[in-house]
Amino acid sequence: MKTITQFTFVIITLLYSGIASAANCVYGCPTGKSGQTIERPIYTLHNNSSSKFANWVAYQVTPHTIDGPSRSRTWRADPDINPAHTLEPADYTDAAAVLGTDRGHQVPLAAFSNTPYWAMTNYLSNITPQAANLNQGAWVKLETAVRNLARTGQHVYVVTGPLYEWYFGTLPGADESHTIPSGYFKVVITNNAGWVEASAYIMEQNLARAASFCPREVTINQVEARTGLNIMPTLPAYKEPAVEGQVGGLKKKLGC
Repeated sequence: MKTITQFTFVIITLLYSGIASAANCVYGCPTGKSGQTIERPIYTLHNNSSSKFANWVAYQVTPHTIDGPSRSRTWRADPDINPAHTLEPADYTDAAAVLGTDRGHQVPLAAFSNTPYWAMTNYLSNITPQAANLNQGAWVKLETAVRNLARTGQHVYVVTGPLYEWYFGTLPGADESHTIPSGYFKVVITNNAGWVEASAYIMEQNLARAASFCPREVTINQVEARTGLNIMPTLPAYKEPAVEGQVGGLKKKLGC
């Protein structure tokens, strides 16, 4: 006989599996890179077998996915990716001491702490060696701003991923070839009855801890030019100039 807790878990699981894969990307998942696409209930990830990190990850933050209990960070290799195409926990040995990096989530754990799938954010396919000053500074501030926006009742779509524009370093304990990002982009989108608002940000690995994410806003067109991605491939053409060609769409709602 199932307990009430077990029934609750089943209901939550059905809820999230029902909305997930279709809802991770708004106006289509990004295109423009080769790699392996993995659909999960709380995010869609596109893995790069050469860099060993995701080209992009897309997810949706809602009032129902956040504000769960404190969750652990138990790192695991991604079970759905060929071991030769991703990293495992031992590869990060001494990374903090040598490079000054954290294991930085692309899809933040806190955004999905209230779902049964939170542990999937700890797969190393969703992690990169991110400078501690960035991870604990402007990056987490933007993640917090996204959750604060979701708390107002918004469903917030995010596409995030790495940039490779200069050499950052190499993991001293890794036994696979890899390329550490020089920076990151994050595109934040809301879509209310077809009314689309968006703000995009680019942050470099050498950003100071005290820096704000607000001055790092760029256009989505700039993100696409620097990454080679089409962030929202099915966005109607008539909406592109206002949504992808301008800044400031969600700036105030994100606290800037």
